This record gives sequence, structure tokens and C-alpha cells, in this order.
Amino acid sequence: MRFVIQCVSSAQVDVDEKTVGKIGKGFLVLVGVSDEDDEKTADAMVKKMLGLRVFEDSEGKTNLNLETVGGNLLIISQFTLYADCRKGNRPSFIKAGAPDHAEKLYKYILAKVREQFPDAQEGVFGAYMKVSLVNEGPFTVILDSEELLRKRS
Repeated sequence: MRFVIQCVSSAQVDVDEKTVGKIGKGFLVLVGVSDEDDEKTADAMVKKMLGLRVFEDSEGKTNLNLETVGGNLLIISQFTLYADCRKGNRPSFIKAGAPDHAEKLYKYILAKVREQFPDAQEGVFGAYMKVSLVNEGPFTVILDSEELLRKRS
């Protein structure tokens, strides 16, 4: 599972010229799922994301998490996070999760974040979306479950 987390002062997602999700300060999160991912993986990724201290405190240090700053979330599915560009010039997406599996985990992630952030917004799974944002910093973090869950020796 891969999350691309962007700190934003605002973000929105439109489908067919209609805004389906919109937030002020918070995280715009692009979510990619592989067939190897499960709810345990999603739990670990959500826990890490919500605990990230990436917002500045009164001394200008990245010391505050999303809840502390009163932020919100816009979660968008994006299978292209599993693009493999090693061969040729056209990316391969064979490592991306099958749509049924990916949608199930995407909905699970939404349910988990809404336990703490009931107003979390979402895109439309599988739809062509237009995403706009005002990136703060810019501050972008990539979480990859293979790295997060790797056993340390």
C-alpha cells in the first residue's frame, strides 16, 4: 500500500464538473493498493498517517499532527502509484491491486479515518477526477507499507 500525503491549505476533487470532496487545512492523501495488501496493512498505514507530526508549532518546528491543528482529510484512490517505469516508456500497472480488492480496502481506509475525522472527504473510486490543491510548504510524505512493515533486523 502506498500513501502520498500532501499538507494543504485547501484541496478539492471534481468528477464530471461537480465537486465531490473539498477540504481546508489538512492532508490530501493519494492511496494506492496492491493485491498483497489487507486490512492489517491499512490499519498500520492509517495509524502512521494520522500520527505524523508535520505541521509547525509556535516555534516553527514540525511538531503537530493533523488532529492537533484541526485539519481534515481528502482521500483519493490512485492505482497509478503502482506504476512500474523500469522498462520502456509506457508504465506497467500489474502491481496495482485488482479493482474489487482495491475498492474494498479504499472504503475500509475511509471508514477507519472517519472514526477520528468524521468529515473526511473522498474522491470517486475508478472515476476520472480533477484534483486541485494548495500545497503548504510544499510538504509531501510518501508512506509505503513495504518499508513501514519491514521487519528490522
